[in-house]
Amino acid sequence: MTALQESIALAAISVQPLLQARVRRKAYGDRPVLQNVPLDIAAGEVVSLVGASGCGKSTLLRIVAGLDTQYDGQVHLAGQPQQGITRDIGFIFQEPRLFPWLTVAENVAFDLGRAGRSHPQVRELLAEVGLAGFEGRLPKQLSGGQAQRVAIARGLFTRPRLLLLDEPFSAVDAFTRARLQQLLAEVARRHGLALLLVTHDVDEALFLSDRVVVLEARAGAELQVIENPLPRPRHREDASLGALRVLDALRHAHAF
Repeated sequence: MTALQESIALAAISVQPLLQARVRRKAYGDRPVLQNVPLDIAAGEVVSLVGASGCGKSTLLRIVAGLDTQYDGQVHLAGQPQQGITRDIGFIFQEPRLFPWLTVAENVAFDLGRAGRSHPQVRELLAEVGLAGFEGRLPKQLSGGQAQRVAIARGLFTRPRLLLLDEPFSAVDAFTRARLQQLLAEVARRHGLALLLVTHDVDEALFLSDRVVVLEARAGAELQVIENPLPRPRHREDASLGALRVLDALRHAHAF
């Protein structure tokens, strides 16, 4: 699919979003964290959430994932109301969170228990993330970047329609981060996945995303949405074209 065809496809399906989240209020005690937050994501779209620490980015991600149900609002996926965790929504955490006593294959197929290690999809996914032949290794035998590749493969194992990522590359070095960003962009395109990504990295948001949603530190403030005009796949040197727009929005949102 060419970049133009991809843009046309995204525009055609945006009438009926894959994800529709409406968070009227989420508070911790008396302190509101999210208030009157609308978020729509089309199938195949990549959206980044950016903003100041404590503005509710990770909380919103957990609500969409079904990990946090103590809020006023609703989440719909493909028009169906969501209550709790679903296989249609995958989640990749800030750290790989691999089970140290399980092999790489067993971690990828954790959804099926240890018997899932021989599932043919495990080998396919590990090859796709550049870890062919690593099936029998334990997490302690992996580098940080390799462990996060396993986490990506595990996130894909249930064939989700939407993949959520909470600062997934913040714990690795800059070079590994760049390689993992490229891998994520390629995997999302091949699988036709929608992505919702929390990040503090402006360049990462621009490189990966079709839209950047800026949350302000003050709950209830109107969301700022920056469209990324650059077609996918992108070259890193193109990201600078939109950086100032995002940086201005972040400054306005008191993100730094």
